[in-house]
Amino acid sequence: MTDRVEEVLARAAAPIEASPDELRAMADSRAVLTAATTEVYGTTRGFGPLAAYPADPDPRRQGLGLVSHLAVGQGEPLSPGVTRTMVWLRLRSMALGHSAVDPALWVALADQWNAGFTPVVPREGSLSASGDLVPLAHAALAAGGSGTELAWHDDAQVRAAGRLRALGLSPVVWEARTALAFVNGSSASLAQALHNHRTLRASVRLAAAATARIVTLLGADPAPYGEPLSRVRNQPGQRSVAAWIRAALPPDGVRADSRPLQERYSLRCAPQVLGAVLDQLDAQGTILSREADGCTDNPVIVDGDVHHGGNFHAAPVALATEAHAVCAHQVALLMERQLALLIDPTVNGGLPPMLTPAPGAASGLAGVQIAAASHLARLRQLAHPASTTTIPVNLENQDHTPLALNGANAVADMLERVRWIAGSLLVAVNQHTHLRPAATTGLWARLRAAIGPLDGDRPLAAAVRDAAALGLPEEG
Repeated sequence: MTDRVEEVLARAAAPIEASPDELRAMADSRAVLTAATTEVYGTTRGFGPLAAYPADPDPRRQGLGLVSHLAVGQGEPLSPGVTRTMVWLRLRSMALGHSAVDPALWVALADQWNAGFTPVVPREGSLSASGDLVPLAHAALAAGGSGTELAWHDDAQVRAAGRLRALGLSPVVWEARTALAFVNGSSASLAQALHNHRTLRASVRLAAAATARIVTLLGADPAPYGEPLSRVRNQPGQRSVAAWIRAALPPDGVRADSRPLQERYSLRCAPQVLGAVLDQLDAQGTILSREADGCTDNPVIVDGDVHHGGNFHAAPVALATEAHAVCAHQVALLMERQLALLIDPTVNGGLPPMLTPAPGAASGLAGVQIAAASHLARLRQLAHPASTTTIPVNLENQDHTPLALNGANAVADMLERVRWIAGSLLVAVNQHTHLRPAATTGLWARLRAAIGPLDGDRPLAAAVRDAAALGLPEEG
């Protein structure tokens, strides 16, 4: 299955440069705007409902006023990786030649991005309606060297103006049309959704690998992962997941005499559950990659005319993000249920309860399961669809808001809990092999080397984090 999102993220990690055709298209669209004899939103008129009033005659004051009044974000910042993707997405959208941006200003922004300049952008405060105005305004002010804004220097946050000087870069000077084109798009929510998508897909691969390991350790029936079952179901995601599991099973594996004919659903139906998630990711990846290659701006210049509309509205990203939330829950639930199976002496292959060698005197993985259940419960709270919480604002101008960044941020928080649950499951798989040694290679060998046997009770928070980092590494 084609991973379109990974293709976008790979492009977003490479240096950006406008081709001669793109520079010409930007200049041509700007010429159309300059020659326009009708009123143009944000250029000759104000912003939002204030479009009923004339704009500031000084385009620089108009542009700086736009990004200044929108710099009201709060909370923790977007990760540097997400922020860099966000700025890259704005640059790509602007380079399509529909936004009438100043080509020289575009080149200056691209130079900043290529040099590694990365603003610190608060992640809270966007409605994702007229685009992700608030986070993008902070990025715009940082690019302009504002004394109020910060930038990343490795893991530290430093003054944006000082960081620009250290990189030998000049701050940009915003004017109205280019400033509006920069803040007026879905790029913050889209960037977070793209990175969420990558992590969620990796979690599916990990869950498939963990399933194969558990089947192997328990001697469970390999038949549920056979090609014939997936072939007749006719779902590509199921076929892919079943093939991943099958490839990690012993080639001569058979059901042990001690195992039931049919295992619990968390083992037996893993290809169906994870395959459904994979199919959803394929569908949402198509939507997100289209958004990444589109123009999310207003107004836009098309075929020599100025068109006012709503291409900034992030509904496609919002709905894709809500599908991500449902998928993240499915993966987390499956892994939590597999953890429950491994610590249950009635189904874990005859090992002690909680996988402790001294039940009663020690509690083994009881605390690990308690915490995993809490993480799953919190994950469920975070899964509420953000688009159902719309609140009209802006003198009713923005009377339908998708809240895509709120949803994407919630999914990012969900995926953090997916990591913790995954780490909990991997600790249990590892302890199973300590109690009943089995051949270990790859991830399982690294886990065994990193996390020793649980002979008696000890704090396991660090072990869960270490296991999660081995199985589902966080992006740098």
